[in-house]
Order: sequence, then structure tokens, then C-alpha cells
Amino acid sequence: MEYSAPLPEPLDQGYYGFRLESIGGLGANLTGKMLGELGCVYLGLSSSAFSSYGSEKRGSPVKAYVRWSAPEREIRVSSPVAHPHILGLFHEALAGRFPVTAGVRPYTKTVVNTSLSPEEAGKSLRLSQGELFCVDASQIAADLKSRVNMVMLGAMIKASGWVPLEAALQMVRDTVGKKYPAMEKANLSGVQRGWEAASSASVSREGAPAEEDLPHVQAEWGWKNAPIGGMNPRFGSTVQNDLSPSREGYIPLFLQEKCINCGLCDTTCPDMVFQFLPGRYKDRPAMVNSGLDYHHCKGCLRCVEVCPTGALVAGREREHPKKQWDVRNKDLIVQKLRYEEVGANSWVTSESDRPLKRVNGGDL
Repeated sequence: MEYSAPLPEPLDQGYYGFRLESIGGLGANLTGKMLGELGCVYLGLSSSAFSSYGSEKRGSPVKAYVRWSAPEREIRVSSPVAHPHILGLFHEALAGRFPVTAGVRPYTKTVVNTSLSPEEAGKSLRLSQGELFCVDASQIAADLKSRVNMVMLGAMIKASGWVPLEAALQMVRDTVGKKYPAMEKANLSGVQRGWEAASSASVSREGAPAEEDLPHVQAEWGWKNAPIGGMNPRFGSTVQNDLSPSREGYIPLFLQEKCINCGLCDTTCPDMVFQFLPGRYKDRPAMVNSGLDYHHCKGCLRCVEVCPTGALVAGREREHPKKQWDVRNKDLIVQKLRYEEVGANSWVTSESDRPLKRVNGGDL
């Protein structure tokens, strides 16, 4: 079924554009493909969609681009969408670390996954123009047992102001509904709830500089100056890495009174998070777990699954802005260190057969 929906003005060189900023694992790549299909099959428009990402890992920065144009106009552009009409920020921690708001114009509708109000989020993102829509997609997805991308899809449809919600719902039924029939009801509820929950506010900051355009990417190495032997100087897990941008909303919480200092958490952790220091346990000298360095934590929660006593539980990071057991890495000798922000992590997936229940503010 085709829904009549003419493209609104103004267009950017004849196109209506989406840009989705996310990390791997939140579904932005799939959402871009779905928006491409929505425009072509259900709205009768010319449409193109493609994504840009590095290694296929959870936590890697991901961008998805979608262009719509009038049906009689062919789309022969494959460059990134520099000035989007809809800018979707699937992971608010990316703001300030990457130029995710570059290219915003007065007509841009920015949709961000956050628990903040539009007024608070506008200051946090330092937006100077456009309209801002906020929706707590992570919380809604957890409540409905849906997915973040479904909630964000509904919010972006609302932000557009002209795309029929029923067209998006029908597209979800025909695509992911057929592929994952058991998830159809939850996914449709996620889209509907995202559309209902998104709240908006106009952004206007007097005297604030306008958002810059997307920076031109220029590789530092090329065929002329690459070192002989192809040495890669980018380290993997090093002490100065900050993996916090790769977390998807959950962190391990430490309940020290339950800890037996078995060290299984340290054994399974791939990134030097747990800090064991000399101390006493049961009135005997021992290496005692003194806390976690959350700079190194990617939020994979392997430690939660392996802990035999429930001393580690999964907590929603938004509920714990001040992490009680956050301690510096024991191997850091210098008092000040410039952390290198790293977006990617090596976690593929992690499933447990244990049911979740609330324990001390976390999920166990």
C-alpha cells in the first residue's frame, strides 16, 4: 500500500536527508535500510540508503545515511548527508566526542535518545538552531522488550511532521515482522511509543556559533608516507584507553559485602577494569577487590555472568552517575593522564539463562 506524502520544503539540493549517528549494536544500520524502503515502497519516492562503519563490532561508531527525492528525480549522489533534515542520535555519549551535530541547519529536526528534557539536552549538545526531539529510547525499549532502533524510528517519524505513522508501522510489519514474528508486537509497540513519547523544543541560542559542516576525512598515512612493514601504531587494550563511549547503557555494579575475592571477574574481563590490591580477607592477607576503573569498562557484563556470589550486578548507567566503586587503575603512577577515547569493543554478544531481578539498584 502506498501512502501519499509529498516532500516538504526546503530540500537540500533536491533531497530530503536523514543522518543517523550511533554505535554498533543499537540498530542504526537496520533503521537506515528501513527508512530507505519506507521512502521507496510506501511513500512512492526515489530513495537511497547506505551506512558507514569500521569493524563490525558492538560499540563501533556507525553512521547511516538516507536520501529521499521526488519520484521523477534519480538519486545519483552517494556522499554522506551533510545537512540532514532528520538527525538521529542513538547514543547520547557520542556527543562531544565526535562531530555528530555537524551540518545542523535551521530546518533540522534532531532526535536524541536521552532521559533529559529538550531544554537540558539542547545545552548538553550545544545546538544553536533547529528543533530538538528527546525520547528515552533505551528505557522504553527495556520496558517493552523492544529495540532502541524501533523506538527511535517512531520518534523520527514524529519529528518529520509529514510521514504517516501508519506507513512506518506497515513497513515494520512487512519487514522485521515477517523475519522475526515473535518480536512483531514488541517492535510495533516500540515504534508507537517512540512516536508518542518524543517531546520537542525549538533551539535558539543567541550569539552561539552555528554548527560546522562535517569535517573532511583525511588519512594521516597514504602510499607515500606509510611506514615500511605496515606497522599499526594504534594499540588495542592499553591503560590510557577510555572505553566509556562503547557502553550501551549498562555497567557492572560492585556489592563488596558479597565479594569473596575469587578473581573470576578479573580473569574474564578483557580490559583491566578490576583493581585487586593487597589487603585482608577473613583476617588473612589477600589480594582484595578494591573497585573498578570504569574508563576501561565497555559494558559487556561478562563479569556479572561469571560472578558466583552476585557481587556484581548489571545497573543502568543513567541511574548511577556517581559510581561508588570507581577507582583509578592500580598501574597508573602518574596523577594526570589524557585518556584516548575509543569507540569500538570486541564484545559480540552475551546471553545468560538466569532470569533478571532487581538487586541493590541493579539487575541480577
